[in-house]
Amino acid sequence: MAAAGAPGLRRRDEDVVLLLERAHYRHDPRWLLPVAPRLCLACTLELLQEQGVSLVRKKHMLSCFRDALVKHTSLVMQLVAQDQEVCVYFISMLFGLLCSVEDESVIDLCVEVVIQLTTQVKLEQITHYLLDKCHKELCNTPSMRGRLATMTLLGKLVDAIPALADDLVMEHSNLMEHLSKGLVYPNEAVQSSICYLYGKLYSSPVAAKMLSGHFREKLCPLFFSILESAQAKELQINCLGLLRQLLKYDLFVSLLMSKSVLVESAKTIKASQGETSLPLVLKKFLLSRDEILQVASTHCITAVLVHSPVKYAPAFIHADIPEFLFEHLSSSSEVLVWSTYNCLILLTEEPLFFSKCHTVYGIEAVVRSLQGSLKMTNTELHKQGLLLFAEILTRQPEEIRLFTSSALCGDAGRALQEAVSSPVLEVATEAVKAISAFLRWGHACSRNSEKAIIRRGKFLQSTLEGFRKACRLAVEFQNEPLAQENPFTAPSAEKEDTLEAFSEFLLRACDSLCIPLVMTYLEQATHPALMETFFSILYNLFVIVPHMKERFSKKLASSCFIQLTLELKAKFYSGSSDSSLNQVCSSFLYYMCLNLLSAPEKTRPPSQDELSAVSELLQYGLPQISSRTPENLAFLSDRQYVEEAARQRQYCILILFYLACIYEDRFVPAAQLLEAVQSFLLSLQDQGELPPPVICRASIYLLAICQDKDSVLRETVVSAIRKFLESISDLYLVYTHHPHLLRFFLVYPELMSRFGHRVLELWFSFEGSNYEELDDVPFAEQPTLPPSFTDLFQILRSSPSILLILMDLIYSSPADIARKVLIVLKTFLKKNEDIQVGSLVRGHFLFTLQHLLVEDVVLPSGVSENLSLLLNLLSLVQLRTESKQELDSMAMKLLHQVSKLCGKCSPSDVDILQPSFNFLYWSLHQTTPSSQKRVAAVLLSCTDLIELLEKMLALTWTEMDSPRNPLLCSAWLLTASCSAQQHHGNLKVHQTLSVELDQILKALSFPNKKVALLLAAILNFLRTALQQNFSSVLVALVHSGSRPPAAPGSSVLAPLEASQVLSLVVGLQNLLVQKDPLLSQACVGCLEALLDYLNARSPDLALHVASQPWNRFLLFTLLDAGENPFLRPEILRLITLFVRYQSSSVFSHEEVGQVLEAAVLADFSTLSNTTIRALRNFFLQVQSMGLLTDHNTAQTLQASLEGCSPSTFSAQPLQDMLCLGGVAVSLSHIRD
Repeated sequence: MAAAGAPGLRRRDEDVVLLLERAHYRHDPRWLLPVAPRLCLACTLELLQEQGVSLVRKKHMLSCFRDALVKHTSLVMQLVAQDQEVCVYFISMLFGLLCSVEDESVIDLCVEVVIQLTTQVKLEQITHYLLDKCHKELCNTPSMRGRLATMTLLGKLVDAIPALADDLVMEHSNLMEHLSKGLVYPNEAVQSSICYLYGKLYSSPVAAKMLSGHFREKLCPLFFSILESAQAKELQINCLGLLRQLLKYDLFVSLLMSKSVLVESAKTIKASQGETSLPLVLKKFLLSRDEILQVASTHCITAVLVHSPVKYAPAFIHADIPEFLFEHLSSSSEVLVWSTYNCLILLTEEPLFFSKCHTVYGIEAVVRSLQGSLKMTNTELHKQGLLLFAEILTRQPEEIRLFTSSALCGDAGRALQEAVSSPVLEVATEAVKAISAFLRWGHACSRNSEKAIIRRGKFLQSTLEGFRKACRLAVEFQNEPLAQENPFTAPSAEKEDTLEAFSEFLLRACDSLCIPLVMTYLEQATHPALMETFFSILYNLFVIVPHMKERFSKKLASSCFIQLTLELKAKFYSGSSDSSLNQVCSSFLYYMCLNLLSAPEKTRPPSQDELSAVSELLQYGLPQISSRTPENLAFLSDRQYVEEAARQRQYCILILFYLACIYEDRFVPAAQLLEAVQSFLLSLQDQGELPPPVICRASIYLLAICQDKDSVLRETVVSAIRKFLESISDLYLVYTHHPHLLRFFLVYPELMSRFGHRVLELWFSFEGSNYEELDDVPFAEQPTLPPSFTDLFQILRSSPSILLILMDLIYSSPADIARKVLIVLKTFLKKNEDIQVGSLVRGHFLFTLQHLLVEDVVLPSGVSENLSLLLNLLSLVQLRTESKQELDSMAMKLLHQVSKLCGKCSPSDVDILQPSFNFLYWSLHQTTPSSQKRVAAVLLSCTDLIELLEKMLALTWTEMDSPRNPLLCSAWLLTASCSAQQHHGNLKVHQTLSVELDQILKALSFPNKKVALLLAAILNFLRTALQQNFSSVLVALVHSGSRPPAAPGSSVLAPLEASQVLSLVVGLQNLLVQKDPLLSQACVGCLEALLDYLNARSPDLALHVASQPWNRFLLFTLLDAGENPFLRPEILRLITLFVRYQSSSVFSHEEVGQVLEAAVLADFSTLSNTTIRALRNFFLQVQSMGLLTDHNTAQTLQASLEGCSPSTFSAQPLQDMLCLGGVAVSLSHIRD
């Protein structure tokens, strides 16, 4: 580029005047801005630092640079960013200039350029450099007036870069000292600058938290003094700005709103000390004529109230703030009015606002403001004004009259009418709410006068007319495609302001506002025109919100709208009078009835043909109904010949009564309705007519609901009902789910014999899914019954034969219904133990089973699940049976059929085999010894059952942890029981079963702790085998094919080996340590049988096993820290065993004495029968061994034991027979 003085450059660009001509020729062209004004950055730097250049020229140069920076930001920043050092130097030079001059315009220009450069460069190094420069300047400048420029720069800098607030507080904390000192300097410009900076610092939550102590200790009194005495507008605005930031935080609000703040002024402040409060200070700004200050003070009041209106509102109310806020509502400023609305809404939450009559003072201002704001286009202003009005109307105490003149009340009503017609949905919503409050309280002058009632009626009428227009608009646009969606919504955004949303809003507004208002008004007066409009709205809503019409109809029906509509028709329609109201009411009833019948809750939905027929019936008959309830009942009861048109009308009346009754609108006396329906049915029968299914359903339901428990229908009526029902293809077409209807069908034998099975099936198909919770309740507990069970159980108690129908349902119904029936029967048997139904259930089940197994084939597919449910019921009945009863022929036949059924099953048929095994096991243990022999003979004769048991036992070793585990338990227990009975009675065996002894010993030597019940069953089986010396004819204990040859000399223990014995003993000890009561009893029993077996073949080995030191450790491991730890049956049996084999090293004679002493002191009434029996055996064993050294103790214990009669500790049936995890278990079988 040519030198600055080159004539060619001047000719080419005449506006290049921003050069330092004497120095520009030295500057690199890259510092020249390529667009106008063609300033040179290097010239700018030299000119600004040149001492001889006038301040005016510097200001001009700086102003031009500012303009270029604004207009060509990117180009200027390219110049500045070429060299970071140049940028830092430029900012430093500008900072020095603003600190050295007094001209405010130059200072403002320097601050603006520095801020723009800093924010555009976006380098933290430059920002922190500038902060450091400011900090040093504040520290080194003695004059507070000289610090003004620096403080102004800091405020603007933090405003431009908010993140600097945190850095400034954390890294330059001592800066706060300079700021607080500046506040006491008697210069409002300095104070304003500092308040502005404070406001920016407290806008950051982090900085505000760090400065909380500073505010509490220093800033609060100083700031309050300045806020109260500020005169300059700039200072006032900055003070309110700082206050607005402080009021964001609870702590500062609490401090500022304390009862009074003492103005602690420094000596240099010429202000008097005294007390003031924040409400009074803000009140001063409200009284100013400056709109900005009024808005700012209103915002501050709102900011305080947001934290807690209840806590802080009284202070503002006592300061008469509401009075001045109401005055501001007349302002033409939308911002001020909107802010005032917000503030007053918060004040309405305080009752004092009303008791001090501020609302009476300001209601006119609110109404006038509302009228004016509705002429504006600001919808937010409309919403807030209506919300304030609604809050005042809602909260105004009834005893304080709000409107002082009817003219003002009329103006309020007209304003609300205008608002409700707003095309903006949110505005209309708020208007409807305000109207609701306006009408609900009746704020007009004479609330209860006839004139006031008429006036409210007209107002309500006009409001409903506007609402009806909105509904009609929605109806007209139902078929308009363009109205279905909002075309101005982005494709990816959720659709709002659609026709559907508008329709749903209308429904909600009607439900929450229109209906309550009309119903309240009806308590005082009824006007046909108003009701016509109201019902027109209701049936329009059925059309515009089709997806909610059923739910809306149900709510209306349950709110007595059928009764209301019929009463209106009867009151205002006679002949041709007011036919329009009759037509509207009839249309409403037509739509509502169709909606209710289309989506029934307690019956099936009708077919399209049925719905069309009912629609035609209602459409013709409803307009003809205009009588009161007594006349309608008399018309329904007419037994004379009824013409077709009159019959159609009767059908309509019956449907209305039916729907009203379903939805608890009981406006018809039950006794009169019962008689009327009976007469109606007899009339049909007399004329040979068959009613449609919907009429038949309605009639039966009304008879069932209205019939008293003590009343009985006439036989002719019952016969007529049966005739009508037989003409219908399925009872499902006329069934309504209700306990009274169930009772109706089951109470009359003529109906039960024909329809009992189907009605019970329908009952359970309509029942809910809470049955499973009852099935989980243990048998011993009494479950809490659902309400629907009570009526059914009463019927079952009065007629147990219904149980046979329920059993048929279990067998023949779908699985879900069958399971519900089973749960009901099980629950019924639990709750009614006094009812003996065993023979009834067993006989019917025998018939069912015989029918199923009439052919000697495998089970038919599809019956196993239902059959398993029947077997579960049979098992439950067996569990309720008293023990030690002889089995009759029916029981033996049933036993034979169940065992035959088991033989047809495979191990995978768990659902059938589990209840079957339970039944066989209980049959074997719940009878007399002679019957036990017969039962065992029947079981042994069923070779298929024995083969199945063999397969089940073999599966144990591979499926011990499988879901089949309970069935395996039952198989082991049943096999052990059959083996014991066969051995005891020397019964004939038709089929043997083999069990691998090695697998039994392995399972017990290395037990799985998760299968305690299965291990107890296997131990029971092994104990039986030991007691029989492994000589059972039924059970063959074999060894696995991989077993090594037996050791020499082990034949004496055959089929056991010494190593197996020792491993088994260790396994039994490990199982005892688990402290499972049932498993412990089985372990001790097996250990007793094992020692007996060893003692007969190798006494030395038996003594060795009984005298192991480990036994003593085991014994004391089993003892707990409770009272009388020895007096537990398994521990007493163990001690008895050790005493028998003279194992004094395991349990000494002194310890035997301690057990006897503990037994003497025990309360025998608290001991179980099992414990008493074990204690008796222990005492006899000690006595036989000659170990009774203390004769007094022995005599006392013997007398106590003899005082317990045998019946006391004989096993009680309901205590001995249990169902554990679905497995039938006899405790005496496990124990003994």
